[in-house]
Amino acid sequence: MRKTYRYRLYPTKRQISRLTQTLNICRRVYNDTLAYRNQMYTDHKKSVSLYATNNLLTQWKQENPSLSQVHSQVLQNAQARVDLAFKSFFRRVKQGEQPGYPRFKKYDRYDSITYPQSGFHVSSDGTTLYASKIGDIPLMFHRPITGNIKTLTIRRTATRKWYAALSVEVETTTTVAPHNDHVVGIDVGLEMFCTLSDGTTVDNPRWFRSSESRLGKAQQKFSHLKKGTPERKKQRQVIAHIHEKIANRRKDFIAKLASRLTTTYGTVVFEDLTIKNMMQNQYLAKSIGDAAWNLLISSTVNKAEEAGCTVILVNPKQTSQRCSQCGQLVKKTLSVRVHTCPHCGLVMNRDLNASINIMRLGLQSLG
Repeated sequence: MRKTYRYRLYPTKRQISRLTQTLNICRRVYNDTLAYRNQMYTDHKKSVSLYATNNLLTQWKQENPSLSQVHSQVLQNAQARVDLAFKSFFRRVKQGEQPGYPRFKKYDRYDSITYPQSGFHVSSDGTTLYASKIGDIPLMFHRPITGNIKTLTIRRTATRKWYAALSVEVETTTTVAPHNDHVVGIDVGLEMFCTLSDGTTVDNPRWFRSSESRLGKAQQKFSHLKKGTPERKKQRQVIAHIHEKIANRRKDFIAKLASRLTTTYGTVVFEDLTIKNMMQNQYLAKSIGDAAWNLLISSTVNKAEEAGCTVILVNPKQTSQRCSQCGQLVKKTLSVRVHTCPHCGLVMNRDLNASINIMRLGLQSLG
């Protein structure tokens, strides 16, 4: 099993300069590789493999000595990203989608470098991270690492903060059964963030909505500033800080909720929602995106594997319309928040009724 440990880096001014230079060199290698593959196909109708582009690095280093300032595997990873972009493009074309063709990277669009195998290590006391060609970078080692470190990715955020993501391989613990026999169905929504089948409700924090006014004022001020001025650049950072704070609050809230679910319940059942189709509703798209239901489901799935918890996704069809007591269909619009069954007389909250149906479907899938 793979886990990722993320730590905040505090590089010196000299190290920031080296990191920025490394990003620019990798971006140039990425763009040159993309241009070479495009040219080969245009002139000779020939596709180029990743191995062939890696062989070009030796020639490029002779023509441009600055490439030697970057670890060789980091440069190869930049070319691997081009290869992955093409593979993803052709896979989506075969699936009938209309994906965008791989594009060249601008300055702010290439923000990370990866050491795929070697050239890095964490100091024994956890105070620094050594990265080849850059040096010992101070970091905030807030939790110990368990497992074998495989890769390192250093990323620069929009607010010019630096983070290290260490991918670690850990031994998987084979779990015969969930850690307890508590089963819960979860119905996600907009009025309440989620409703559990045991009656527990979680309020919707509305992270974006709560900061929307402040963000709007910052964006309005940004649009009035002249392009290329220091004031406009500074205001762009203000906007980036607001977005970063929203994202951090959302991730923290969902991570804590996912941890609580996987430790309290042995089996967690969600609806297998198609969020992309739901976002087509222009009146609810912003609220649905703010709720980040997919992030909750994916975070719960990731934490469940280590916690010994089972996560089940069920068909969401008619979970809100069907009575959880007698099983009859009771049609209702979204505005109707109370489920009233004319067949058996059951009256309860609409979301609670749906969560019970979701739990029932999960239990049926388990046999």
